[in-house]
Amino acid sequence: MAELGVDALLLSVGPDLPWLTGYEAMPLERLTMLVVPADAEATLVVPRLEAPRVVDRPDVFTLQTWEETDDPIALVAALVDGGGSLAIGDRTWARFLVELQGALPSASWRRASEVTGPLRAVKDAAEVDALRRAAAAADRVAAQLQGDEIPLVGRTEADVSADIARRLVDEGHHRVNFAIVAAGENAASPHHEAGPRVIRSGDVVLCDFGGTLIGPDGAGYCSDITRCVSIGQPEPEVARAYAVLHEAQAAAVRSAVVGTPCEEVDATARSIIAAGGYGDRFVHRTGHGIGVEEHEDPYVVAGNTTLLEAGHAFSVEPGIYTPGRWGMRLEDIVVATDDGPDSLNRIDHDLVVVDG
Repeated sequence: MAELGVDALLLSVGPDLPWLTGYEAMPLERLTMLVVPADAEATLVVPRLEAPRVVDRPDVFTLQTWEETDDPIALVAALVDGGGSLAIGDRTWARFLVELQGALPSASWRRASEVTGPLRAVKDAAEVDALRRAAAAADRVAAQLQGDEIPLVGRTEADVSADIARRLVDEGHHRVNFAIVAAGENAASPHHEAGPRVIRSGDVVLCDFGGTLIGPDGAGYCSDITRCVSIGQPEPEVARAYAVLHEAQAAAVRSAVVGTPCEEVDATARSIIAAGGYGDRFVHRTGHGIGVEEHEDPYVVAGNTTLLEAGHAFSVEPGIYTPGRWGMRLEDIVVATDDGPDSLNRIDHDLVVVDG
């Protein structure tokens, strides 16, 4: 904060609050806000009825509750002593920002992620262990998919998605963040929403799923994995494209060494897919950071010159998509370490053939 000239952080709903305090605010019309001055102790302002949910941590913050007839905006304004340069949480509701701007007309505003993003991006050993536990749980579900333990043929995408979600919870996840199941032509849409399409023999089925696993310390960290299976032997064109994808993903993982710009990891995957003749069918970035959010810094994309540091955790997930016919993606979570890239997902990377 001192380096950026920020006088106070104002954090409401969103991931920064639980990351700093262990408390996750409910998205209510009643304001919850952590006020972190650069030169004073932090104060967590919460409605009184929410106070029982807060685990008191006097070494981290002072708890200040407000009654139904109080003005929480005025309470926050008093804590920042009239304004200055304020960094507000990216997920804060607009209504609260507008009201704070009215109460603090001399303040200047910026995004809190300018402060917290680079800090959250570099994981310590405990955070990497939490990500590893989440990845292992997701791997166990992917193993069930590849092991033909999840019935596919004759079921809708939505039914299989719900099945995968249940299995993620059974494997220890606290909540499911997404469970994409896309069969055949639907897999050409990278963020396809599982629907009524019935899965058939001959389909290639793309499954991209992840959730949040709460560790012993109460902190929640995310998983994210994508694997494709073929119900019966794939067509030669599909098999060839997947071989190119497999090579691109593996090379991108190997390239993710400390000191490498994020954009070079993206370029590694993209160049191999382009050389294979599918360059125009790789339509998204190669990866995103992961931690308490499923998408956070650093982003593995052209134009991001951020150098990988030990502790950066991110996905490597190139894809190839042929509209109206098929799509495929292969994704692992990777941690940059001083000993080289550490892939947290260890499950088979091949296009596994299942009976369905």
